[in-house]
Amino acid sequence: MNDVHELSIAMSIVEMAHEEATRRGGVTIEAVHLRIGSLSGVVKDALRSSFGIASEDTLAAGAHLVIEDVPVTVRCPACEGTRPIRSLQEFCCAECGTPTADVVGGRELLVTALELRT
Repeated sequence: MNDVHELSIAMSIVEMAHEEATRRGGVTIEAVHLRIGSLSGVVKDALRSSFGIASEDTLAAGAHLVIEDVPVTVRCPACEGTRPIRSLQEFCCAECGTPTADVVGGRELLVTALELRT
């Protein structure tokens, strides 16, 4: 069963893509490229399944999602740099091990590109 959260997101993505394809003269959408952060709360498999359902009978029917995973990055107070964390269970700088909660990346849910075919 599809998660309602992902279905709602998929419907929004399809609506945006469909509007853009219509604006360009009704071209077909081949793929939608996304950046999804580890902390976004989105379950990728549920989103893929929901996208298939949401795109039926639209210009995005049959299109696939190309998902780029975005790791969690934090600003380290000791190193004063932006670094990945060691794990989702341990919010520490991967370089020096300093604990930090200053998250600067990994919450993203962005449509970055559409592949269109005329």
